Amino acid sequence: MRNIRLTIEYDGSRYQGWSRLGKNESTNTISNKILDVIKKMSGEDVELFCGMRTEVGVHAYGQLANFKTSSRMDLTEMQRYLNRYLPMDIAITDIEEMPERFHAQLNAKRKVYVYRMITGAVPSVFDRKYAYHCFRHPDKELMDEAADLLIGKHDFRNFTSAGKSKSTVKEIYNIEIYADPEEMQITIEANDFLHNMQRLIIGTLIDIGLEKRPVSDIRAIFRGEESASLPCDPKGMYLQEIQY
Repeated sequence: MRNIRLTIEYDGSRYQGWSRLGKNESTNTISNKILDVIKKMSGEDVELFCGMRTEVGVHAYGQLANFKTSSRMDLTEMQRYLNRYLPMDIAITDIEEMPERFHAQLNAKRKVYVYRMITGAVPSVFDRKYAYHCFRHPDKELMDEAADLLIGKHDFRNFTSAGKSKSTVKEIYNIEIYADPEEMQITIEANDFLHNMQRLIIGTLIDIGLEKRPVSDIRAIFRGEESASLPCDPKGMYLQEIQY
């Protein structure tokens, strides 16, 4: 069996995330669209493992996934086939054959998300589906101060919407906030993310930047004395890369 790794770019606007299981199960997901084309291409029902399960409405510049197949199709032909039959909002940007033991989820070491927020006075017509618009310009210094409190290894159980998780201890390596008069970008790099963790963190940072809550709330949220802010709008969220 060959182990094929895909690098995937997608616009998550019209999908129910990478996959949608349980009581809200849906077939309108990124993974199902790719699996349908793989089956058409190879005649096989395969398992598709991803580096990070993105949520409803979240986009990706560099999702990584792998599947095993007995197909002998050339990699270039395989990539062309997938891109020919996938919807135009999903693209395979790279394809590579990997060692048998490679696993996109289990071997991932770092995951990077970036959030785009337009802060100009007039909402952008062309960015309206791919960036959140904020009519006020958040205070970057307050956000930087709060971000420093999040960096490191912490129990993020109060920064997730998941009911249960095996381990809620994660490590954030870096949070960078870039701002100019028209746009703000927040980049978060961690070893892993809990369900909605990155959106809850960014929603909280934005509220702090807008002075809706103090910087000290970060420690209070960790202690369970305060709740995180509402998750940020997913349309501005992108899975930027996964490192192995």
